Amino acid sequence: MPVTSHAADMRLAARCRAGDLAAFEELYRVHSARLYAVAYRMLGHAEDAEDMLQEIFLLAFRKMASFKGDASLGTWLYRLGVNACLDRLRSKARRNDQHTEWLDDDLPPVRARTDVGGAVLHRLDLERALRELPPGCRAAFLLHDVEGFEHREVATMLGIAEGTSKSQVHKARLRLRSLLGRDTTGGTRA
Repeated sequence: MPVTSHAADMRLAARCRAGDLAAFEELYRVHSARLYAVAYRMLGHAEDAEDMLQEIFLLAFRKMASFKGDASLGTWLYRLGVNACLDRLRSKARRNDQHTEWLDDDLPPVRARTDVGGAVLHRLDLERALRELPPGCRAAFLLHDVEGFEHREVATMLGIAEGTSKSQVHKARLRLRSLLGRDTTGGTRA
């Protein structure tokens, strides 16, 4: 995430609140690529991520008055974005649960395919496995392990305790190992 000073964040936020279109364009230019990447990883589809990116910036425009500067502007945007993605996933999960609740017990465990050599996982396998994670675990895992945020930062973005972030990442790693057919030592199952 781009490093900016607290004063620069506050000036940019003030310009956005004042309706300065150039300021909002700057906000978009600086943060859109990383927000798109998080939305894509959380939602799993390019079209959904593009829609979500628009929603995130509309939400930022509407909620800019609530930015107090307690965290960086980028962190605040991430929190808005991750929460919007989680809301979308929860809503989708509720709709799916209403229609497929009876299937859950009958489905076999999901296993990703490996390459001919048996050890190389494809990116699509990982993306499919990420979609299988519960939304909270997926968000914490992506922010910590993929985006490189510290647990305290993840906790701030998601509005959870730091210990919950650690627990969610741990659960996500275990579930991914299971979904990708790997044992805890890193080898593949036969």
